[in-house]
Amino acid sequence: MVTLYDCATAPSPRRARILLAEKGIAHETVQVDLRSGEQLGEAFRSVNPLCTVPALRTPEGVVLTDNAAIAAWAEATQPEPPLMGRTPLEKAAVASWHWRAEFEGLLAVAEALRNGSPAMANRALPGPRDYAQIPELAQRGRDRIAHFFDTLDAQLASHEWLAGEAFSIADITAVVAVDFARVVKLQPGEAHPHLRRWRAAMAQRPSVAL
Repeated sequence: MVTLYDCATAPSPRRARILLAEKGIAHETVQVDLRSGEQLGEAFRSVNPLCTVPALRTPEGVVLTDNAAIAAWAEATQPEPPLMGRTPLEKAAVASWHWRAEFEGLLAVAEALRNGSPAMANRALPGPRDYAQIPELAQRGRDRIAHFFDTLDAQLASHEWLAGEAFSIADITAVVAVDFARVVKLQPGEAHPHLRRWRAAMAQRPSVAL
């Protein structure tokens, strides 16, 4: 049986939940309470020494400890529907936009939140080690989020989905990033009509409600 180590309120495991739902991969779920620091306890360290979620235990008993590994496993395990493109050019476009959604979107929100929230003191980066906040990075993260919204809107002005005309893993990561930005009180506005159209389309997918 596949087991997903999850946290219902966190953005990173939400990516895995949406992916597994889109692939139709049945799994059990184990909730990990990040607010209480359960991910840092010995019990979860024995599952994932990186102290992060998501983690996914495959039927063979192997634990995959990041979204990149989980996505690669899911695409190979259940090729249909393809979420990483079919042709070489589609695969390249998906890989590019997926990377941008993660680097320019998710990491920008994390930068703003982890360096600006008092609740994240000494937790500026996820994982087993503590890192001090750098307050200047909080504003830089907010600036990056605003630019990310502009980038998405420009791309979606001429494409139905982020990487082209087919829904892909790039859309999954992007929608999680856009929604995650609400924690720092940023969201697309009237200046982003194409992004808002796309977000409305994403809302019609049952997986996105997970």
